Amino acid sequence: MTDLLEKSVLVPAEMNGMRFDQAASALFPEFSRMRLQSWIKDGQLTLAGRTAKPKERLLGGENLWLRAQLEPQGEWEPESIDLDIVYEDEHLLVINKPAGLVVHPAAGNQTGTLLNALLHHCPELVNVPRAGIVHRLDKDTTGLMVVAKTLTAHSDLVAQLQARDVKREYEAVVIGTMTGGGRVDAPIGRHPKQRKQMAVVATGKPAVTHYRILTRFTRHTHIRVKLETGRTHQIRVHMAHINLPLVGDPTYAGRFKIPKGASPELVLALKSFPRQALHAASLGLEHPVTGEPCEWQVPLPEDMVALLAQLKAETQ
Repeated sequence: MTDLLEKSVLVPAEMNGMRFDQAASALFPEFSRMRLQSWIKDGQLTLAGRTAKPKERLLGGENLWLRAQLEPQGEWEPESIDLDIVYEDEHLLVINKPAGLVVHPAAGNQTGTLLNALLHHCPELVNVPRAGIVHRLDKDTTGLMVVAKTLTAHSDLVAQLQARDVKREYEAVVIGTMTGGGRVDAPIGRHPKQRKQMAVVATGKPAVTHYRILTRFTRHTHIRVKLETGRTHQIRVHMAHINLPLVGDPTYAGRFKIPKGASPELVLALKSFPRQALHAASLGLEHPVTGEPCEWQVPLPEDMVALLAQLKAETQ
């Protein structure tokens, strides 16, 4: 499946002296620089009606003409998988992801992913990088994700994420009792020994997590978490780093320990909780086309509601 794209823009006078490929990147922000350079070399993106080298300097006033075939961005198969759609228009899609749904195909998970479901729901996403997925949630984390339905929306949402303008808040249940909210500012990178895990390491990328208490229980705490950055496993790694790992986290919580004085019902609830107790509850951003502020919220999933009810009953 391919689509023919035709688009022209006039080079403004202030771009005098700028390289062709640099100007193209600024004037066609919905496409990656690599993709634009490929189109320039193939003659699909022309300068003043002629082919030109990427390094050619511009005068200003020239017309850039793009006439290119949009090739599918992957060899993924559409699959009929139910989606909990919170919002949708012609530019973006917001979904409430359930636990157990892998976001993107990878080794061992080539099918049955959110990406496969998105291609079935919206076939034109085959021409958008990663079928419009601009950020991820772990397989067993629930909650809100935004998906770009067009290249323009994709470019804008990626820019908002990079500028840290997208507001994301989560709810989590951690092991341990907090005395107050706080902030974790600790770089995250690959674990030096366990390569499938992340860790706080000096050579990692900057990562900042804010948290505040919602409910304090006898030996657990229900918290609200706000991200400044979006590193892989960030909340899970940061909370474990301050010795308050998430309930049910199979990777970072360590071996299960029975809380002292816990009832058999609570022990069963904790031991059988099937995943990390983490939910993306709130998402805020600027609409990629209208610029209007948008915000969505979704309630906690049933498993976390039941866990909190058991913790509350134990605390009373």
